[in-house]
Amino acid sequence: MKIVVVGGTGLIGKPVVELLRNAGHDVVPASPSTGVNTLTGDGVADAFAGADVVVDIPNSPSLEDEAVLEFFQTSTRTIVDAAKFAGVGHHVVLSIVGADRMPDIGYMRAKVAQENIVKNSGSPYTIVRATQFFEFLAGIAEGTADETTVRLSPVLMQPIAAADISEVLAEVATTPPTNNTWELAGPEALPIVELGRRVLTKAGDIRKIVTDPAIGYFGGNVNDTSLTPGHDPALSHRLATTSLDEWLSRAQ
Repeated sequence: MKIVVVGGTGLIGKPVVELLRNAGHDVVPASPSTGVNTLTGDGVADAFAGADVVVDIPNSPSLEDEAVLEFFQTSTRTIVDAAKFAGVGHHVVLSIVGADRMPDIGYMRAKVAQENIVKNSGSPYTIVRATQFFEFLAGIAEGTADETTVRLSPVLMQPIAAADISEVLAEVATTPPTNNTWELAGPEALPIVELGRRVLTKAGDIRKIVTDPAIGYFGGNVNDTSLTPGHDPALSHRLATTSLDEWLSRAQ
């Protein structure tokens, strides 16, 4: 089976490529660094020629509202058009749990726009909405910090190891399309402030960690249902097995 992994050199994509190759598939890691650019269209047709599946996991280089929306709309339309032309039978998309519950966050609006382009494309698809990655928790904490204090929300989050996401996406890529959306999360929901505390403690950070209900999440309003799965009766969900403590024990 030929599988194109758009974003195949990134945190999630690189392991997906390796897993699929180890399983005997013909895998194309598609990114600007490999000569495939879904914003300009360069190299896309050649990469998609003869492909059976495309795994769609690129990320925007900018988090600014207009830029991230333009990125996902342009990239996804390029992928949809190329997949149709090449006769691709399955479009797998990585999205975000709760994206449609956080409309005041520009990145979430962009992911919903991406999902809608795929749903309306007429091509077979599966959308996997994942929760936040363990790997990004330190960055989230740093985004609300100063030299002495880290302020974090008490709202629940149910993050997941990037490696677990990669394994699931490799599995989904080799199964028939479902033409629906489902959720993927880590095994436990914890307050963001507690997640930040554990990650920073592991890193030896001695700054004071403060619970701040007003801090929100990337400038948006969130509650205990925003960043956790299982709140939409139309969507099934699946839990990965790696806990934060297990992930921290393996982290360098």
